[in-house]
Amino acid sequence: MVDKTAAPARKPRETDDVPVPATLRKSLKNRHIQLIALGGAIGTGLFYGSSESISLAGPSILLAYLVGGLAIFMIVRALSEMSVEDPKAGAFSYYATRYWSKRAGFVSGWNYWFNYILVSMVELSVVGSFVNYWFPNIPQWVSAAVFLVVIAAANLLGVSKFGEFEFWFAIIKIVAVVAMILGGLAVLVAGLPTDSGIKASFANWFAIDGGFFPHGLMQRTADGQWTGLLMALCVVMFSFGGTELIGITAGETENPRTTIPKATNGIIWRILVFYIGALGVIMAVVPWNTIDGKSSPFVQIFDSVGVHAAAGILNFVCLTAVMSVYNSGLYANSRMLYSLAKQGNAPAYLGKLNSHGVPVAGVITSAIITALAVVVVFLWPAFAFNYLMSIATIAGVINWSMIMVTEMHFRKVVAAGDGPAELAGLHGDEALGKIQFKLPLARVMPYIVLAFLALVVVLMCFSPSYRIAVVAGVIWLAILLVAYQLTQARR
Repeated sequence: MVDKTAAPARKPRETDDVPVPATLRKSLKNRHIQLIALGGAIGTGLFYGSSESISLAGPSILLAYLVGGLAIFMIVRALSEMSVEDPKAGAFSYYATRYWSKRAGFVSGWNYWFNYILVSMVELSVVGSFVNYWFPNIPQWVSAAVFLVVIAAANLLGVSKFGEFEFWFAIIKIVAVVAMILGGLAVLVAGLPTDSGIKASFANWFAIDGGFFPHGLMQRTADGQWTGLLMALCVVMFSFGGTELIGITAGETENPRTTIPKATNGIIWRILVFYIGALGVIMAVVPWNTIDGKSSPFVQIFDSVGVHAAAGILNFVCLTAVMSVYNSGLYANSRMLYSLAKQGNAPAYLGKLNSHGVPVAGVITSAIITALAVVVVFLWPAFAFNYLMSIATIAGVINWSMIMVTEMHFRKVVAAGDGPAELAGLHGDEALGKIQFKLPLARVMPYIVLAFLALVVVLMCFSPSYRIAVVAGVIWLAILLVAYQLTQARR
């Protein structure tokens, strides 16, 4: 006899720990997305790369980060507009296929995947140098191999585990930057002496070696190199790589229609605080013309007041930043391969999920390719950094440009009445008015951002180290287009 008073069987929750039919899990919570968005804007480019941008533009680098930050904010807003209405794994590759063309989805997806392979390659190749700070006898390839296996294993555990890793990686980076800002402000307020012999003051932005614009907008030096505010944009823009990760997470977020807008809108103040705020304080305490790149500006600010333990602390922070980049890269790449497979733009085996909603084949394939790329770095470092990384550099511009163009196509499809579920059937301004999270000034903003990105590409041509990236980008696009035609010819 059946006990009718017994509680009904509980439906399994959609978590990484309870096997349910294979599907992506919406396990990323608001705190995960907020910190993933925040951590994506903070990396080794801020901790170490900022010295190069400061040397190019002096204090006016603050304006470069502001302008570049606004451009990145609009790019992420464009991506988030689509992600909120149609949250899918693979983000811009899926959107390019759905709203533009299958060719655009192929180019966008494989470009982003290869870009993150190259970025991961470089991050893993330098992880050994951070480990050697404490353990100089450990071969660098051993450190790279260990971290590759550990991060790959973590990604196989499920998306919520990835979210937890990124949450704590981001916390470490945030604490480091906030500590530096507060420490620098304490030096400024208390008037503590520094070893530069120059009093710490925000007036140093204007009073040292040429003032706020020491190299003007663009200036050629005696050795033929170009410097200035505009040239610094080339360095600045690529330090923002990774902010678009918000769009990738949309397909596995609990409440994308509320979480994604919050995380996206927070990007602009994060850039203001963590880039402009941090570098502004640094250049007030440490004269900008003494930031030579031999050590991190973050180390210099503490060294200048006698806190010499900063180098060891920052080494730990950079180690976690490298792990964060590879963790994010492997996550993004596995989801991108999954999306490409679902579009028919990648082998079908990459579109399969295990019972925990993880595209295992995508994780393992991306990890293996990254491992091979790291081997290339160790065997031929000059080739790897001079050529492969130039492709990664221009790939970021290609990716951002395609997001903006895709957003324009998205709006055309929505206006035609063929938009995502909640917009389908509506037409024209009525349909566009129902978009929940709109790109500001959507009629003109994509063109403004595309013009800005075109300017960055032109400026890259003035720098020998970036000029090769432009040539490589043209070749890379040609390879992708030919590859797409070949895949279509085989069907």
